[in-house]
Amino acid sequence: MILSHYLHTASASNSAPDYGQPHSALIWLRPVALCVLLTLCAGKTVRAEDVVEFNTDVLDVKDRSRIDVNQFARAGYLMPGDYNLILRVNKTELSEQKVSYLVPDDDPKGSEACLTPEMVAMFGLKDSAMRSLTWWHDGQCLNVGTLEGMTLRTDLGAGVLFLNIPQAWLEYTAENWDPPSRWDNGVPGVLFDYSLDAMNTRPEHGSQQQSVSGSGVAGANAGPWRFRADWQAHYSRTGGQSGSSSKEFTWSRYSLYRAVKSLRAKLVLGEDYLPSSMFDSFRYTGASLVSDDSQLPPNLRGYAPEVNGVAKTNAKVTISQQGRVLYESTVAAGPFKIQDLNDFVSGKLDVTVQEQDGSVQTWTVDTASIPYLSRPGAVRYKMAAGKPSDYDHHSQGPNFLTGEFSWGVNNGWSLYGGGLFAGNYNALAVGLGRDLLAFGAVSFDVTQSRAALPNAETKQGGSYRLSYSKRFEQYDSQITFAGYRFSERDFMSMSQYMDVWYHHAGSGGNGKELYTISLNKQFRDSNISTDLIYSHQTYWDRPAGDTWNGSLSTYFDLGSIRNASINISAFRNLVNGTKDDGFFVSLSLPWGTGMVDYGGQFGAQSSQRVGYYNAIDENNSYRISSAISAGGDVSAGGYLSHTGENYDGSFNASSSTNHYTATGLSLRGGLTATAHGAALHRTSMPGGTRMMVDADGVSGVPVKGYGATTRTNMFGKAVITDVSSYFRNSIDVDLEKLPDDVDATRSVIQDTMTEGAIAYRKLGVLAGRKAMAAIKLADGSAPPFGSTVTNHDQIPTGLTSDEGSVWLIGMKPGETMDVSWGGETQCRIHLPDPLPDDSGVSLLLPCDTADIHPTAKHSES
Repeated sequence: MILSHYLHTASASNSAPDYGQPHSALIWLRPVALCVLLTLCAGKTVRAEDVVEFNTDVLDVKDRSRIDVNQFARAGYLMPGDYNLILRVNKTELSEQKVSYLVPDDDPKGSEACLTPEMVAMFGLKDSAMRSLTWWHDGQCLNVGTLEGMTLRTDLGAGVLFLNIPQAWLEYTAENWDPPSRWDNGVPGVLFDYSLDAMNTRPEHGSQQQSVSGSGVAGANAGPWRFRADWQAHYSRTGGQSGSSSKEFTWSRYSLYRAVKSLRAKLVLGEDYLPSSMFDSFRYTGASLVSDDSQLPPNLRGYAPEVNGVAKTNAKVTISQQGRVLYESTVAAGPFKIQDLNDFVSGKLDVTVQEQDGSVQTWTVDTASIPYLSRPGAVRYKMAAGKPSDYDHHSQGPNFLTGEFSWGVNNGWSLYGGGLFAGNYNALAVGLGRDLLAFGAVSFDVTQSRAALPNAETKQGGSYRLSYSKRFEQYDSQITFAGYRFSERDFMSMSQYMDVWYHHAGSGGNGKELYTISLNKQFRDSNISTDLIYSHQTYWDRPAGDTWNGSLSTYFDLGSIRNASINISAFRNLVNGTKDDGFFVSLSLPWGTGMVDYGGQFGAQSSQRVGYYNAIDENNSYRISSAISAGGDVSAGGYLSHTGENYDGSFNASSSTNHYTATGLSLRGGLTATAHGAALHRTSMPGGTRMMVDADGVSGVPVKGYGATTRTNMFGKAVITDVSSYFRNSIDVDLEKLPDDVDATRSVIQDTMTEGAIAYRKLGVLAGRKAMAAIKLADGSAPPFGSTVTNHDQIPTGLTSDEGSVWLIGMKPGETMDVSWGGETQCRIHLPDPLPDDSGVSLLLPCDTADIHPTAKHSES
């Protein structure tokens, strides 16, 4: 009755419109309201009890026999045919599929979505549920009634097929995590990511120095396979009469990898670094199969290493491993913390901080791991085979085979061990881990090596390691890693053995003892956070080395000043008897829309600095500062950061009296191309997972991903990078920034991608003009009341009311749209080119049947 009342209201005025002339907005709201109300009837799975009979007598139209409301008589009815729809299982969005709507054998007037076995495989059903499924249409379509409680709902306007499946039928899922059956391998494509840093230093006395360095990843994807080639380059030039220049470009690593979903593992072929938790890491060419914690739910995953330090000036930070650059970027003066390293990085990392005043800081970070524990009954493993290789891709050393495992014996104990076999070098390791519950977790292992050296000498020795980890929830503190390792004099790692045999290095320099500890404590009532990282290494035949870094930070209010902060950092690096100490204090206070800060650095090069930071807008910020050193030298500098749609960049400049003037530039970005198109983009994890979004050729659509908003390019494409692998990612359209002539029928897309994938998803975007129109057939009559108008993507753009009147959206000059009634496409309208400028003018659109072929009609088979 409510619907009948609105149908009558919407049709109260039956006066023939004067096409081509402006009309009252009030009159034309009625057919629009009718279209909306009829559309609201759709939404549920078709059932016999959902059939609705309309009383067309209440409609005040000229010819009640020419009314097509059959499509609204059944909830969720769609004309038989093929539709491109996003599949949404409960709250999880899957990739777009071509879904066929077929006429069921037992209901000649209905239509039902055909869910193919390939689609069902993505739902994440349990094995028991998969075995109980039944099918129709010669085994090509799922019988939805097989799974009790499963329902379907199609929203053609949004381009989504909603599937509600009871959790009892589904595999384990967690918040923002999906089972492997829903992981997307993406589409074939190529990528090129880069990071560039340029510095120009002009000393007060001496020649000008210029340098440009870069690194990145080139790659290609095909199915589940990822090919990656790491590159790095360097150019330097010194001016003056005796000036010189040098340049270098190298491909530092070639590798091919893929996820092995059934094993929750990662397979790598080519050049890599040994992914071991028990033996030292070295470069090799071969193959590895490693349990991949990132394929597990987030609460079962591991950690990524963290690098902390203090830059004395605007500086370039480079993190490398055995010559290969892993990370490179420019940082502002003061403390820095780098946390976005890949969690597959293991072994020792070399950190270099190149200051603008020409000084260089270097130290080593040991990426220690937590105690090697596994859940009860679970087995984690790492296997690799190949031959060691150098930075120039030359093989050197014996063939080797290595394997290690960890087995969760029960709730408290884990057994782990492994071996490395390489002819004249062999090593075995075995260990036990114990979960101490309230007292944390501890592990102890022994590694025994045997090496036959070129001088016929054989060295055997052991290395003993004790590790501990504990999170003190009640005290809001954590001992992240604490460890002790003792190695006998004749113990040798594979890398040391290689140095002796192939590089003719001495057999000395073996490490003796290593202490590593990382502490964190939060005082939430006082808004205080403390961190301490300490490492002590002793050797058998050279001076000991120490590295420690501590910090204390707090936020506080001071009278009317809100959110002020203070940070105290201290560090010490002791390498080969050379000590480098530093102490840094910083204070930040709100000032207008920005922040004013003070920084004091005390140590070998003491200085006092005052700066001001502010954000110009959401994409740009700047910082200016001035400083005075203990010797009286005055310096000033500025740092400008820009987050662009296609790249991230920064520019810095500084000048010191009687010393130097320097400028620096940093750029990071990339290019991704697929068969669907190409786009430039930002990136901070070269070669990582990314998503290409397609706005169907509409440029300027704002898309919010990770970081600043990105707009689609002139081809309607945008790439969102730095998305998490094996983690449900959401990308959405910024509706507040949409152009006036663009509507978002589906503003949020989701996907869970395998590592390195290039996902491709289409946005629900409809762009074009909006206007009233009147559709007329060749004989002067109008399509039946309730006929549907769709564009080339089968997206509804209008619904006819009396006399063929329709409110059309998404109109483009010269575009063709289909008009359907009676379950078939009956005729086609052609929009004029150009469209009239006056939005108040109603278009007269002839509907032509001459170019309608059988293939263009919706078939019932």
